[in-house]
Amino acid sequence: MLKFLSKVKIEFNALDPRVASCMEFLAQCNARKAKESNPACQVLVKRRTDDFPPQITVTFVNGVEEAFDATSTPAQAIRTMILEKGQLLETEQMFREAGEKWPVIIPEEELRQFAPGTKIPRVFYYSQKNSASTGCCVRNLKHLWCPQ
Repeated sequence: MLKFLSKVKIEFNALDPRVASCMEFLAQCNARKAKESNPACQVLVKRRTDDFPPQITVTFVNGVEEAFDATSTPAQAIRTMILEKGQLLETEQMFREAGEKWPVIIPEEELRQFAPGTKIPRVFYYSQKNSASTGCCVRNLKHLWCPQ
């Protein structure tokens, strides 16, 4: 997670009952695996004494900064968002290194083209029939051939 970030700032009042998300996110940032992914990432903790709501501010490696209200956003949701944006940053970097423009614009007609060479697999399923005369259940293994 930290490999996509250059700075993390966590602000909270330790006596505030709404600090759970901040504490969990701080624990994730301090994990060995996270620190090894980007040792240059600064993790700053600001302990406040006022009624300021808990807040997590992250700065991505491209300089974009985003702040989260930690009272209403779980730490896992923040982490997931960082990973999603980080994957987008990696994709963008990969295209730029290959000399491609970003964002990549795919023409509408290419999106609607048939993809040749794709195969549709054989599908197996169980069918279940109740026999009214015996009251028992009969299961048959059937298969379908999907048209190609």
